[in-house]
Amino acid sequence: MAEKLITIKEVNLNNNCPECYSTNGLQLTFKQKFKETNLYKSITNETAQEIECKTCNTIIYPVMWTDDIERVFNYQQKAFTPKKPSVKLKKKAWLLIVFFGILIITGIMLAVIYK
Repeated sequence: MAEKLITIKEVNLNNNCPECYSTNGLQLTFKQKFKETNLYKSITNETAQEIECKTCNTIIYPVMWTDDIERVFNYQQKAFTPKKPSVKLKKKAWLLIVFFGILIITGIMLAVIYK
């Protein structure tokens, strides 16, 4: 089973970076967990956020956030709408469902005939 985070939304922030003090390098990224197996693909409820400075290539962890960064983050988080959780069955899963359905129907028909 493969699990990965896919980027849903990226927002450029005008706040000062706590590391390099640049005002044009902060980027807030919202990601959502995506699972894939042999039988299905799904988007889950789980989300993750990350603030990174593109100028100094540093991830800005919440411990380093200023009040301004926290305020902007809270606003952007309220404005963010994740994709709806969904499950999509692959061809292999549909074939298994059809196969077992035929097997059950055949079993019932045989039971009725040889009763």
